[in-house]
Formats: sequence, structure tokens, C-alpha cells
Amino acid sequence: MSLKIPVPQSINPVLAFGVHDSHLRLVERMLKVKLTPGEHNLIIEGDDESVAKTSYVLNRLFQLAQGNIPITHEDVRILIEKSETPSHYAGDNALKEGMVISGRRRGKEFRVKPRNLNQQEYVKKMLSHDLVFSVGPAGTGKTYLAVAVGLHLLTKGMFSRLILTRPVIEAGENLGFLPGTLEEKIDPYVRPLYDAIHDMLPGDETRYLIEDGVIELAPLAYMRGRTLANSFVILDEAQNTTSLQMKMFLTRLGENSKMVITGDVSQIDLPVGRQSGLREAESYFKDVEGIAFHYFNRNDVVRHGLVKKIIEIYENHDKKENI
Repeated sequence: MSLKIPVPQSINPVLAFGVHDSHLRLVERMLKVKLTPGEHNLIIEGDDESVAKTSYVLNRLFQLAQGNIPITHEDVRILIEKSETPSHYAGDNALKEGMVISGRRRGKEFRVKPRNLNQQEYVKKMLSHDLVFSVGPAGTGKTYLAVAVGLHLLTKGMFSRLILTRPVIEAGENLGFLPGTLEEKIDPYVRPLYDAIHDMLPGDETRYLIEDGVIELAPLAYMRGRTLANSFVILDEAQNTTSLQMKMFLTRLGENSKMVITGDVSQIDLPVGRQSGLREAESYFKDVEGIAFHYFNRNDVVRHGLVKKIIEIYENHDKKENI
């Protein structure tokens, strides 16, 4: 079978096709087709099923390129996997426009656009599930995007509170024995979460929301005994929860609430012999309907370019140590 599909003239061909057509070569290898460029079009040759899948993938690549969204090899692989059920994306404008997250409160607005296809998939899962586990290395946007989605839904009035928490390993969560006020005690531990909020909202807006109790930042120990209703709740650094802490946290989920749990299982700081609550939860709940798991890897890192290389070196070293 042969099919000719038009190539939009408005797109950057390097974005859609990859450097030296690397994206097209990947599509050819994985879907067993031949792609031939024509004048303002691409000709697909192969069996009927492969041609249909390739047409789906190429049109999605064109949509991403029209939105000036960077496309990685990993993004192309994800699209090829999704080509098995293309109807899943029928009418989905997210790939064309980018998943723009925006919200408004007191006249302020923020906009966050996921930077690759895997981040878009992550956002979709947070919007469609009440409980999402996000696992992957640092710098992939796990926490940042969770905060953005939480603020977006909060400002749309879907939730009354945004709650952000993380375990306090260094202090053993015994903050009562540390000097200073509660705010002074917890500040070093929740600072990364505060920074994410501050990046999206002006400082005065952030302070107002915290003082008003709309946004709450607290150590995990302060979740005990509570029912978190009408809230978007984020548990960060979940790899450092114990089994009991994870159970305690998950059972706080109340009516009309969402939970997002983020963590990096390569950076567990628990004492030797203690089971990570995140790893245990993955083994318990991975196939439970209504609970979503999303995974990132070093190819999804969106921090400084060196971070990806650093993670790769550590991963290779760990593999050698375990041989």
C-alpha cells in the first residue's frame, strides 16, 4: 500500500523530522515502512496496518512541530506505541497546542507548557485520575508539573486547597525538638516546593494564599489523623517514606480530592534495611484501576544539559556495582 500525506509548510522540518531525518528513520525501523519525501508531501509505503499507524504518527509530529514543541526520539517512540490505538487521541488538541496550564486569582496569571510528550502524558494522567504516582530521576518535571496542575485546578475552583508535603528524613520528623517556630523549622524541607509555586505566582500572591490557608506546605508527619477533602495533595520525595508513612498518607484521601506522589527510587535516603514506601506501593497498586503510574527516565531531563549526563554516569556505575 502507498499513501501520500501533505507536509504543512508552516512547520520547522528539523523539529518534525529530526536532525538528518532521524525521526523518520526511527519510524521506518519501528513500523517497517519506507518514507519518501515528495514536493510538500511524504509518501508512505508498506502494509495497510503499518501505513495507517505511520500516517497517525507523522500527523502528530506535524502537530507538535506547529506548536514549536521540541521532539525527542523518546517522544517519537511514545507516539509509535500510541499508534496501536489512535482513536484514543481523536480530537485531542493538546498535541497541537501544547498542554498549556493556566489559572487566575486576584488578576494574576501563570502559564506552564510541558516540554515534551512524556510530560504531556503525565499531565493528562493527573487530570484524569485521582491518584497518580510519578517515578523518575531529578530534573524531569515530576514535582513542578504537579504543582502547576494543582494551581490550575485550584484557581478554576475545583479544589479549595493545595497541600504539599514531603518526609523529613534528616530530622526524623521530630520537629518539636528543633529550635524556632514551626515555619522556621519546616522551611528548609519544603523550600523546593515553595520555589516551584513562587516560580508560577508572584511573591505577594503566594504569601496571600499561604496565609489564607489555601496553600499549605507541611512535613508528612503533620498529615497524620487528617482527612484531606476538597484538596489537591502532592507528596514529594516519596522514595523516602516508610511503608507505614505511605499507608498513612494514602489513607488520608478524602472526598473530591486528588493525590500526586512523586519520587526517585535511585535516591533513597532511608536507613539500610528499611523498605521504601514508594517501591512497596508500586508493587501493590500498579494494576489497580483508578490509580495511574507514570515513569520518566534520563531522556526526559529538562534541567541543564549536564544533568542528563550526570544521571547516566551514576546509573552506569550502579549497574557495574550490582554485577
